[in-house]
Amino acid sequence: MQGAEYVSYDAVGLAELVARGEVTPAELEAAAREAARAVNPRINAVVETWPTDDRPAPGSAPLAGVPFLIKDIGVAMAGRRMELGSRLAEGNVAGADSFLMRRFRRAGLVTFGRTATPEMAYSNTTEPVLYGATRNPWDLTRSAGGSSGGAGAAVAAGVVPLAHATDAAGSIRIPAACNGLFGLKPTRGRVSMGPGVDEVFNGLAVQGSVSRTVRDSAVLLDQIRGPEPGDPYYAPEPSRPYAEEVTRHPGALRIGVLTHAWGGHRTTAPVADALSRTVRLLESLGHQVEEAEVDLGADWEEFLLASARQWTVNLAASIDELAAAFGRPVDSSTLEPPILAGYHYGQRVSGAQFVTALEVRNRVARSLARSFDAYDVLLTPTLPELPVPLGTHAEGAEALDGLGWLRRLFDISPFTVAFNVAGTPAMSVPLTADAGTGLPVGMQFAAGYGLEGRLFRLAGQLEQASPWSGRTPAVWAGGHPGH
Repeated sequence: MQGAEYVSYDAVGLAELVARGEVTPAELEAAAREAARAVNPRINAVVETWPTDDRPAPGSAPLAGVPFLIKDIGVAMAGRRMELGSRLAEGNVAGADSFLMRRFRRAGLVTFGRTATPEMAYSNTTEPVLYGATRNPWDLTRSAGGSSGGAGAAVAAGVVPLAHATDAAGSIRIPAACNGLFGLKPTRGRVSMGPGVDEVFNGLAVQGSVSRTVRDSAVLLDQIRGPEPGDPYYAPEPSRPYAEEVTRHPGALRIGVLTHAWGGHRTTAPVADALSRTVRLLESLGHQVEEAEVDLGADWEEFLLASARQWTVNLAASIDELAAAFGRPVDSSTLEPPILAGYHYGQRVSGAQFVTALEVRNRVARSLARSFDAYDVLLTPTLPELPVPLGTHAEGAEALDGLGWLRRLFDISPFTVAFNVAGTPAMSVPLTADAGTGLPVGMQFAAGYGLEGRLFRLAGQLEQASPWSGRTPAVWAGGHPGH
């Protein structure tokens, strides 16, 4: 299979070719490897590839034979490295598959490599010292987002049609927005984090994917959702498969719009224009759309401080565990300045301060949940500005403490993190592009707890009404310039 043909299919389409015997999994894997060789030297999204041992029978699973990449954090594959984007964990090899990896295999995916993440997934850009910066295939001078920036760039450039991603503060939705992809953060408890952990960052983090089509994300979530023994909580089962929701009409929805984020963060003109175009599209489809006031449940500075305490305590514990396991020091030889600053900040957080931070988390979650009494869906820009230039995050970072670094991350992405705190599903949809630069602009839609089906129905309708599959980036494995 040639590159131009390979990139013309999504994951479901490739699996259908395999099931009909028109192509073999080995031929698809070869095409994916060739795509990686063609584009990765320019975007630096894939940090390692390996020989595969998965041989799914054609048609044996919904995604049988589809090439796949996992993120360098959050999922363990037996015998393969998972280095967390950090010199501290360099050379770490997983001893066994995590629950999620087992489900990837059962879905029929053929995993042949791993994608870049910022150190400890603790940034919304992917520029780790260990691998070097991942570049946005739409504009190589700009960030591909984070923390699933490697996944986002690889999928956008055509290496694979979908890839594993994680999200603790926007790390599925931010790369989706930066790279012109679809990315849905599932409900807390929808996908198991085990068996190595019960939850990550006190329930903020979830597992998912980024993809070029809505149905790919839906089919994959159908394959990986559901609890495992010992999970601390799990989301209610959907009434029907998500793959079926994509083609169902969403009905006329009440949609509340937040143009500007909490804390006084202003949305830039190109993104505000994209939001206005999205509102007009929604209204043309019969939805009731109005400007909304959504109470965060806490003052922004209080929310920021509580988040810094919660995040850095978790970060410090993970770093201590890694340092002990590998016999390495916790200093500038193993950690980048923002991560080291977060470690020291977390060490100083008291038990009482941590519990108070969790109380703030509860208030935010309860307040956001009430907003879904008035609206079926909330709409915001995924990001308030276009993808930032590489190096933006690093400017003056060595002078920031743990609170200061989190302030920087939240300033760049103020819309996404609240829905991690609430545990509700949210998706970034690549509905528009900036007229001046051609860069994609993502729109975020959020729904109440357990209502991914509602989002998939809306996403399917939007994909039909304003398709994005014809927009491809400058760096594209199909061999032609983007448009």
